[in-house]
Amino acid sequence: MASIGRQLSPLHACLTVNLMVQYQTHLDSTFAALSDGTRRGVLEQLGRSDASISELAQRFQMTLTGMKKHVSVLEQAGLVATRKVGRVRTCTLGQRRLQDEAAWIARHQQLWSTRFDALDAVVEQLKRKEKADATRTRK
Repeated sequence: MASIGRQLSPLHACLTVNLMVQYQTHLDSTFAALSDGTRRGVLEQLGRSDASISELAQRFQMTLTGMKKHVSVLEQAGLVATRKVGRVRTCTLGQRRLQDEAAWIARHQQLWSTRFDALDAVVEQLKRKEKADATRTRK
């Protein structure tokens, strides 16, 4: 039987799986970082202007240690970058633009839209059948 397409060598298969794992890990860290309201607030604040960890802690009424933990999660996800000048650690938005995450959401949004459209069609069909049955029963 003729082979359709090209077979992956073990090396290519390994690299493909590794890229998929990295992609999934990348999404996991981003969505985990975005799952917290304080961290989303920090990103919104940094979108307006850079801020020190102390300023962020004060703005969000939390301890310096607590804010450092939030910033660390955002930094590990690549959403925030920090630089230390003297004793002050300043936070800025990271280089990540969330294209992968937006693409993942768009794919799943399309999947759910398709499923809901199919459900709407079934409901509409059931309504027509119910109406037809009611009309036949009255006659």
